[in-house]
Amino acid sequence: MKSGKHRHVLEHDRSVAELHQELRLLQLEWLDAKEVGLTECEKYRRDLMGDLEECRAAYVGAAVTEIAALRADLSGCLVG
Repeated sequence: MKSGKHRHVLEHDRSVAELHQELRLLQLEWLDAKEVGLTECEKYRRDLMGDLEECRAAYVGAAVTEIAALRADLSGCLVG
């Protein structure tokens, strides 16, 4: 993973709830950064957007996996 404030997102197995919280914190960081003008700094903006994209992808992937696992627990494996 690249260096960055939040680059730990994909380094550990994290629950959907933890990833959702991390995503919310990154979104709040984006709003704060925008408010004070930090989003004008290309490197900061690029790093934070990369962190947001990685976290969003991890969150969606974890949520889909959790939904599929719950469905399998309720209905059994699909065949065919």
